[in-house]
Amino acid sequence: MLNLEQIARLIFGQLESWGKTAVILVPNLVVALLVIAFFNILSRYFRRLVVRSFGRFSNNVSLINLTGTVAQLLALALGLFIALDVLGLEKTVTSLLAGAGVLALAVGFAFQDLTANFISGTIIAVQRPIEVGNIVETNGFQGRVVNIKLRSVVLDNGAGQTIEIPSKDVFQKPIINFSRTGLQRIELTAGVSHLDDLAKAQKVAISAVKALPFIRKDKPVEMHYKGLTIDMVQFLVWFWIDPTKNDATKALSEAIKAVKQAFRENDVLMMFPPHTYDLKKRANESTAGTQS
Repeated sequence: MLNLEQIARLIFGQLESWGKTAVILVPNLVVALLVIAFFNILSRYFRRLVVRSFGRFSNNVSLINLTGTVAQLLALALGLFIALDVLGLEKTVTSLLAGAGVLALAVGFAFQDLTANFISGTIIAVQRPIEVGNIVETNGFQGRVVNIKLRSVVLDNGAGQTIEIPSKDVFQKPIINFSRTGLQRIELTAGVSHLDDLAKAQKVAISAVKALPFIRKDKPVEMHYKGLTIDMVQFLVWFWIDPTKNDATKALSEAIKAVKQAFRENDVLMMFPPHTYDLKKRANESTAGTQS
């Protein structure tokens, strides 16, 4: 059985051994700390260099910042591994790499949606199917893109609210980009009386819409009759606008006012189902009844 003297001797012997080892490792420890400090400074300059260089080829702020951050982390990780190697902790480096792999796997399973959004945001930033300022429709929402984050895409719906859609949903679902071609076709649907001259009504409607200032002059204004009902002859008017300069809702409103005014001035009755009172038809029926 060990007595107190033997126990104390063992403890002091171990402490002396640790002290000698520490003295031997002091130079390596100093070098390791210098390596970490050097790579810490280097990583910042490396990030700036990557951001500046990548900014010459792209104006996508999200992608540029992401690339710079990844470059900085890689430089810091390299410095850490070199420092551990200087200290003779090669096994620690191997353990860290293995642990990082396991941790990444665990985080991936625990935060599947977050990971999916991050990956989708990265792909959107690289492929750029949409850009800031584009008028788009996706996931049932329409608006102007005001920000493209790695986790989400932010839209301004034009009604005073912003809509933040997860990047995963934007990436996986269809996107209608009205700004890519600078063209958007607007459809005005209404009807005219059965007693109206259809050729005249068509000419009047096309002329009225063509006169509007926001109409694309390189695209035709078209009016087509599409069906007959008891109360009317249905028609639609197609015209084109630049959605980056004009609001589709306002454009349709102005077109409706212009067509209605032109029909009034040219004695053409615009019908709106199902409660429009057709004065022409009633007058004709009254005249026929009087004559009979």
